Amino acid sequence: MDKTKTKTTTKGKAEKEAETKKKPASTAAEAKTAAAGTPAPKKAPAEGKAPSAPAARTAQEAKPGTAGKPQPAVARPQAGPARPQPAATKTAPKATPEHKPEPATKPQPQPKPAPEPKAETATRVQAPEKPAAPAAKPAAPKAPAAPKPRPKIQIQEGISVKDLAERFKIKPKDLIDHLQAAGYDAAASDLVDESLLQAISRIIKVDLEMVSLEQDIRKLAFSLKEDLVTRPPVVTIMGHVDHGKTTLLDAIRSSNIAEREAGGITQHIGAYRVNYKNRYITFIDTPGHEAFTQLRARGAQLTDIVILVVAADDGVMPQTKEAISHAQAANVPIIVAINKIDKPEANPERVKQQLAKEGLIVEEWGGKTICVEISAKEKKNIDELLEMILLLGDILELKSHPYVPAQGVILESRLDPQKGPVGTVIVQLGTLTPGQAFICGLTYGKARALFDEWGKPVKSAGPSTPVEVLGFDQVPEAGNFFQVVPDLEIARRICEFRIARMKKTPQTKEVPLTLEDLFKKIEKGQTKELPVIIKADVHGSVEVLRGLLPTLSTDKVKINILQASTGNVTEADVLLASASGAIIIGYNVKVPAKIQELAQNEKVEIRLYRIIYQLTDDLKKAVAGMLEPVIKETVLGRAQVKKIFQIAKVGTVLGCQVIDGKIVRNAEARVIRGNEVLYQTRISSLKHLKDSVTEVIKGYECGIGLEKADPVQPGDVIEAFVKEKVRPE
Repeated sequence: MDKTKTKTTTKGKAEKEAETKKKPASTAAEAKTAAAGTPAPKKAPAEGKAPSAPAARTAQEAKPGTAGKPQPAVARPQAGPARPQPAATKTAPKATPEHKPEPATKPQPQPKPAPEPKAETATRVQAPEKPAAPAAKPAAPKAPAAPKPRPKIQIQEGISVKDLAERFKIKPKDLIDHLQAAGYDAAASDLVDESLLQAISRIIKVDLEMVSLEQDIRKLAFSLKEDLVTRPPVVTIMGHVDHGKTTLLDAIRSSNIAEREAGGITQHIGAYRVNYKNRYITFIDTPGHEAFTQLRARGAQLTDIVILVVAADDGVMPQTKEAISHAQAANVPIIVAINKIDKPEANPERVKQQLAKEGLIVEEWGGKTICVEISAKEKKNIDELLEMILLLGDILELKSHPYVPAQGVILESRLDPQKGPVGTVIVQLGTLTPGQAFICGLTYGKARALFDEWGKPVKSAGPSTPVEVLGFDQVPEAGNFFQVVPDLEIARRICEFRIARMKKTPQTKEVPLTLEDLFKKIEKGQTKELPVIIKADVHGSVEVLRGLLPTLSTDKVKINILQASTGNVTEADVLLASASGAIIIGYNVKVPAKIQELAQNEKVEIRLYRIIYQLTDDLKKAVAGMLEPVIKETVLGRAQVKKIFQIAKVGTVLGCQVIDGKIVRNAEARVIRGNEVLYQTRISSLKHLKDSVTEVIKGYECGIGLEKADPVQPGDVIEAFVKEKVRPE
């Protein structure tokens, strides 16, 4: 045993000396074998990769019993490139047969190089992966997209070029020079309009967006959520004629009579407040859905809750259905008040059944609509109705900011002979006080005094409070926003800016949806719904269309029926369509001339059909974008028959006077007696005095010859019109 130990130690020393002698000459061998990937054992320590060898060494020393197992795993990657090992194995064979435990220590120097080439070869295998880094270079062109989100800053209307330059710390003269170089003739005191704003955006490389003063204040108010407080609900009462709307208002007002001072005179200002259990409720004192819709058409959403009054003896009537449609179109919750329950013929259950057909299912039937049975005449259950209003107000979580500059909506306005222009304002945000400057549409002024519904001066008015304001320079328009500003100079400047902008680009209402442009808006993602108002001749047709039209909806657009009723198209229908952007579809009904004119002014499309399949086909094609050209009828004018002449070789000539528009030769014509169209024909000849003419305008007399000589009486009206095909754009 001692001899073998001495032999192995001497051989180990000889191996070490041989290795040291080989070191100087190894550099040439390393250079030759570099291509084979084996020089790693020498270069790895110099390159800072030495820690890999100790790691392999400690891994093998930690498992001496299993040293034989990892070695084959290491030997496999070495088998190809590792050629220095045969030199080590030449000295090892003598020791291996004599002692089996010792080779476990001797092969340890051999695996030393093994992990190192493995690490180096790994780096060399990974080296080709580095070209993946250039893969990021193609993304470099996307880097310019980073400037895309340029700063977007909102600029309040009425700002001058000088103020805008100072806001961005630019000398006004430099900004004006840049604008003049771009072709804009601007001065420091000029107000910034849309075109100037775009030019300044390009100069200072900042996206600028002009917003109205009211939008700016509203955005500020609701961004400060920690300062929002609960405000009283604003309620509007609707319903059919003679169902007790006014009686209910009087009952609520008289129940609050203790709040009024003795001898006080009630002032009609369009709204009033009720104090119930130390909480206020604001009622808009303009019963009816016409005023409600007219305000909404101007963009003023005043009402939080609608009280729908239905008589227990009459049930749901046409105006009740209209009121439901208007409230639902405005997304305002409804509380049903079934009135006149004191009458012996009252039947509240029948009313609830009728309401369910209109989509209002009361709570006791498993629905979500609050229903209270009242008697306004006997003041029965009025307190319960007020409690339900407060409860629904709490559910809606009505909030407002009391500390921003006051903002409200004009409810009513008039010219008082003693007070001058007066406007009733319902405050929505902030707190209004006397002495504050304000702007309202195209008018401005300073609040000289505030009065409540009892004519009593008030020192301040918070959210949901109605007050009468004195100090307008002109009578304001109902529905306009009322906004407090820091001083009169700013109010005057903004007012001048709005007037100048209106003269340059007249303010046009947003054109409601039409069937022609429906598909274009669907493709652009601008609309997902087609609101429709249905008018038919009989109730059976209404029910058929109500069930048929929703089935024409597609994945891209839903057909939403706002209202379906019988009878001719009315003014209320046009107003609802204008406020909701809806289309009126008439089936076997007529449109009076005044309603046609109103629809043209409100840009509301009315489509009339006599065959139900044409109606459904048009809607299908509109949704699919394949709507065929439509024949549009334009009324040219009307003439009233004064006398009838029978002329030889000519026939019947109608002596007429043009009462509206103009009469044109060869135009289509219809003969109207009363409200009924007798027949349709064509104007074959037209004379003024003895001369044949092509047209005769309003106020002049003419002789009209018709192709169809059916009986005509004095007093009949000849209506001239033309038909033209209009292709969808």
